[in-house]
Amino acid sequence: MRRALVIATMLLGQLLLAGALAPAGAAAAPARVALIGVSGLHWTDITAQDTPHLFKLSQSSALGSMSVRTVGSVTCPYDGWLTVSAGIRSAAGYSCGAAPAPGQSGDGAVIPGYRYLIDVAGQKNAGALGETLKRAGTPTLAIGDGAALALADTTGAVPAYRATPQQASAADLERARLIVMDVDDLVRPYLADGKMAREPERLNPADRRAAARLADAEAGALLSALPAGTTVMVSGVSDHGNVPHLRVAMLNEPGAQGRMLGAASTRRADISILPDLTTTILAKLGLAVPSTIIGQVWETGAQGASAEKTAHADESAQTMRSVKGAYFTFLAVLQVLFYVLAFVLLRRRKGLSWVRLAAVALAALPVTSFLVNLVPWTSHVELFGAMLGFWAALTALALLGPWARHPLGPTAVVAGVTALTLAGDLLTGTTLQLNSFMGFSAEQGARYYGLGNIPFALLATGTLLATTVVAHRYPGKIGAAVVAVAGTFAMVLGGSGLGSDFGGVIAFVPGIAVTALLILGKRVSLLKLALFCVAGGLAVTAFAVANYLKPAGEQSHLGRFVGQVLNGEAVEVVWRKFEAMISTLVNPNLVPIVAAALGFLVYAILRPEKASAGVVPAAFAFSPALKAGLIGTLVSGVVGMLVNDSGAAILSMALAMAIPLLLSAGIAVLPGRGGDDHGPDGEPADMALSAPGSGRGTP
Repeated sequence: MRRALVIATMLLGQLLLAGALAPAGAAAAPARVALIGVSGLHWTDITAQDTPHLFKLSQSSALGSMSVRTVGSVTCPYDGWLTVSAGIRSAAGYSCGAAPAPGQSGDGAVIPGYRYLIDVAGQKNAGALGETLKRAGTPTLAIGDGAALALADTTGAVPAYRATPQQASAADLERARLIVMDVDDLVRPYLADGKMAREPERLNPADRRAAARLADAEAGALLSALPAGTTVMVSGVSDHGNVPHLRVAMLNEPGAQGRMLGAASTRRADISILPDLTTTILAKLGLAVPSTIIGQVWETGAQGASAEKTAHADESAQTMRSVKGAYFTFLAVLQVLFYVLAFVLLRRRKGLSWVRLAAVALAALPVTSFLVNLVPWTSHVELFGAMLGFWAALTALALLGPWARHPLGPTAVVAGVTALTLAGDLLTGTTLQLNSFMGFSAEQGARYYGLGNIPFALLATGTLLATTVVAHRYPGKIGAAVVAVAGTFAMVLGGSGLGSDFGGVIAFVPGIAVTALLILGKRVSLLKLALFCVAGGLAVTAFAVANYLKPAGEQSHLGRFVGQVLNGEAVEVVWRKFEAMISTLVNPNLVPIVAAALGFLVYAILRPEKASAGVVPAAFAFSPALKAGLIGTLVSGVVGMLVNDSGAAILSMALAMAIPLLLSAGIAVLPGRGGDDHGPDGEPADMALSAPGSGRGTP
């Protein structure tokens, strides 16, 4: 027994000694990563017949969609590959088109005129990926023009370059720890003299399939030659034609098969953005990611991913995108037409019930663009059919329930449903705002989570108007407290990590404060209003700093903005947003809504009998709380317009909801509505519930 223990101890010691003396590389081979960037690659391009190599790879990979948006809305190959190089959204500017052809230099290559990007064009971070790899001593291989641009260092030099995969030897591939290949067959038909041509979006289907077969052959040539154990990333790194799309994202490594592929940058399990490629490459190679690179590492999620499901994400985005302009034009026409007809009918005191019905329906329309995402839809018929159903249901709920007899009943329903819908969406991951007319669109890549600018306008308006209905019933301190508490809760939702809304907080705080003070019967001076705006700025600063202190992977754009302030980039960001805001002031869909609503409101107040038969003054006399809520809404809308890049869109949507609800209440309390419902003493039935201004009505 003793001898057996001695032998066992000796064997164990030898094993431990062997492990200690073994070279470090023996434990695990150094990582090798290959990125195949197929510009313009869409999930519908990948089929078993036309692209067998990519199709086979997809069967054993994690699958997702990628937004390739850079600075502009449509991304050319040059911009796409430059973004991979920089790790931030980049743009080559006037030269946008194909990536530049490098000049051979020994075993490597040099990008012609590369320093122009940095010294003249001011392209930030260009060469960040190549420089990081060079400093780490990581051998790389670039195959194709775009790959050379991606791997070039800050001087434009690429250490190893091959024009085609056929030129890359087995030794080349074995030596490199990072291999990047550019496949441009799908975008070549859209390029003219190296520039992206603004031509029709679609090729003849047969030509598109032929281009896909060429791209697949190029990708297959590399895939078949890669050393075993290589982590393979496939991405459509640019758009094709003049329409933005979600592109292919594919990760092939052990354990990835059938999983969804997303990233913390979007907080979506199946969507990532272009700068994520840079971060993921460095992370897979075990290298530190420079703080200037904004992307996040690809994350594999739950099982159940498929090419068909992933293609559906872009299909939904394109369905929404194709009619978004028409939708806002329809909304603008509807708003202007409503105010014209309301002006005529109210002056004649005719059809007041119909005006009230139209007002409530008009105010109920915006929230249906979010509610529609509660049900699955793929086509325009399903989209608009579902929206129409929700629109009719909400309008009926507001006007046919027992609360409809109270002048503020419809306001409580429409404003309350709007506020609760958006608050609930923030608490559950903002699935309703994605791919919605009033929210954000997946293929545009501007935002994937949190509170969008138009949703902020609707959340603020809905919250302020719904709580003023409570303040009407409980005037004074109780009503003001309800406005302050509910408003603060909604504001925190918008400004915290759930909403990540910068300008919304600045605008919401003065709206809440003004409404609460007016309910208390206090005056609001310009000085107080300015101080409330400062308080909003301090509040959002607190949210932003708290977010900045989180790890980089958990930061939203609030935290990143703090970083931009610290490194001096904030001025450029603010100026770009200011320019975007100014451009909205001439938007043909937004400006008519603002002009019609404000024009009607001002004229109705100054000339009540001529403009609206006294509807607005009647509403204000009946409910001072409603007047306070409307003023607070206007304050939030105007401030929001000035501090957000969506500009006039914020004020227009606040007015599109608030003014019709004001008219609805005013019509309900208008004395002598000949032909409308009356109470037993000749008053309108609604008026019989409470005396004007008493606050004793019960919705």
